[in-house]
Amino acid sequence: MHDPGSRTWLALNVEYDGSEFHGWQIQPDVRTVQGEMEAALERMVHERIRIQGAGRTDAGVHALGQVASLNLRWDRDLRDLARGIDALTGPDVSVTAVRPVEPGFCARHCATGKLYRYRILSRPAPSPTRRGQVLHVRAPLDTDAMRRAARLLVGTRDFSSFRAADDEREDPRVTLQRCDVVECGDEVHVEVRAPGFLKYMVRTIVGTLLAVGRAKIPAGDVERIVEARDRSAAGPTAPARGLVLVEVFYDGSRPPRPPPAASATTSSGP
Repeated sequence: MHDPGSRTWLALNVEYDGSEFHGWQIQPDVRTVQGEMEAALERMVHERIRIQGAGRTDAGVHALGQVASLNLRWDRDLRDLARGIDALTGPDVSVTAVRPVEPGFCARHCATGKLYRYRILSRPAPSPTRRGQVLHVRAPLDTDAMRRAARLLVGTRDFSSFRAADDEREDPRVTLQRCDVVECGDEVHVEVRAPGFLKYMVRTIVGTLLAVGRAKIPAGDVERIVEARDRSAAGPTAPARGLVLVEVFYDGSRPPRPPPAASATTSSGP
């Protein structure tokens, strides 16, 4: 049990279907993941609790391993906290793990990396059961060419060609640690990992790789696109529905993310 007079710092692992959300970050008059969770917590503890998410996913983007941090007064089993949030939010949000963390832990600022996956359904027929989770592409894709192009993006580069016009980040350089094109049955997955990303960067990378896969852009032209530092040089921004935040990484100086699990845990160790 926790001291009801003291505040407990916690990290939550959150899974959600972003189809009906206007993104993670709270906004007035629209449904967001942060807004739903904060409203649930306020009903539970009768206090306004602010949650900090590791990634501000956009409208329509999903998450398997979003990490959120908060501190509150809680004198019951931490599993009850997860169950309470799940009961008071819609069926498209689930807290899959919760654990104590050291005071001052911030899911966003303590993160050292994020892994995103973009799912492309590559077959003639669409999939009704996956329609909100994948981008459907009828024509065959040249995945070998997409892989060659993806490798050219790895490293520390100026990704101005892959950022949104209204991106507020001053430094457009990003260290892309991984950019893989993986075939999984009738799906093609683009997986990217970096310490952080520019606005719409992942979806623009996917749109560009799709143009390569459709033979609209030669694989080798990706170098030219990067060097252009011009958004008009790259491919279109892929729709949000195929994108999922898979995992958030933390170094040894902070507790690692809560592991994806079937149920919440009260463990205080990694």
